[in-house]
Amino acid sequence: MTACRKVFPATWSRLVWRPPRSHGRRPLSLFSSPGASTWTKVVSDAEKLVGYPTSFMSLRCLLSDELSNVAMHVRKLIGTRHPLLNTARGFVYDSKNSLQMRGLVVLLMSKAAGPSAAASDLTAQDMVSGIYPSQRNLAEITELIHTAFLVHRGIVNLKEWTVSDGPLKDMQFGNKMAVLSGDFLLASACTGLAQLDNTKVVELISSAIGDVVQGLYYENCHAAEGDGVTDDVDMVTWEEQMFLSHGALLAKSCQAAMELAKHDQEAQRLAFKYGKHLSLGHKLNSDLHPFMRGSMGEAVSFSLRAAPVFLHRQIIGEERWHQQLEQAKGQRGRLDYSKLLVAVKSEKGVSSAVDLCCYHSNKALEALQAFPSSEARSALENIASAVTIF
Repeated sequence: MTACRKVFPATWSRLVWRPPRSHGRRPLSLFSSPGASTWTKVVSDAEKLVGYPTSFMSLRCLLSDELSNVAMHVRKLIGTRHPLLNTARGFVYDSKNSLQMRGLVVLLMSKAAGPSAAASDLTAQDMVSGIYPSQRNLAEITELIHTAFLVHRGIVNLKEWTVSDGPLKDMQFGNKMAVLSGDFLLASACTGLAQLDNTKVVELISSAIGDVVQGLYYENCHAAEGDGVTDDVDMVTWEEQMFLSHGALLAKSCQAAMELAKHDQEAQRLAFKYGKHLSLGHKLNSDLHPFMRGSMGEAVSFSLRAAPVFLHRQIIGEERWHQQLEQAKGQRGRLDYSKLLVAVKSEKGVSSAVDLCCYHSNKALEALQAFPSSEARSALENIASAVTIF
């Protein structure tokens, strides 16, 4: 494996037109790792620093009587094709080490920053493994919010339902359970948020929830317009929208962790910066995965809103892009993603997305330099670096 070189582009145009490079290795995504042993070691080493495996973080909520009743009804979906089942399986077993990563990052950031000199009402005796109880509660809240939105994302659009999807009544019942369980998790998170008794933290996390909702709204709007085939969205807008849906929660949770320990505005700004750029780096890594597979003959599927596609469109222009879309259409007007993949990889969109991924990783690493050297900081650096390993 090779790590990307440091890239600090001054403008988007420089980044987009960077010369292409060859990439023959399989990608390592932050939350799904083809090189599973490498990523598992990064996560395992990080979890040892925060006191207990973060996979047990939300266990109190997930094993509550209320959610147990919901789980009994979700069992009725076994044998159907409703996506809520796959989400539920992830609560029990997640082989990709992805379910609790946001909480882990919040805990590591809390430990890396340490206690603040201004925290006169907080004592070191209250800390466990260098982390205040309120910061651990915040990490749980962050995971509950993320999980709630994962459950809500599993709601099926019944307007697109076909007979091959299974009985309509199963899809309707699954949607009701997804709404109910997702709302319950959000309510539990809001209750825990109020118990932190910090108005700024409440404001930060509440605004993050609003950002996620707004980001998902943008995604759904563009999906309704032909899977994101729109002419009025450029790469800068893409980054802003992806931050709302994929980065705001982690960035503002890292900032809130600093606020709970009464760190100054500069420490809060740097924590926010790390969470923001780490999230965007992960999103780019995830988007790049279909374009960097080495194996042949596999079914190809990717979103037309993926970063390499947006950069490809920016390079070749909208007119030529629509020509490529028409050429990639097969029978019944359906896109042949294999043909479209070849078209995207023939230009500089993929290599530009790799460089952009490296850029966000380096910005995340840059944000950590002001924190004292420690094992927790090293773990955060390893996580940021893992985004750029292909």
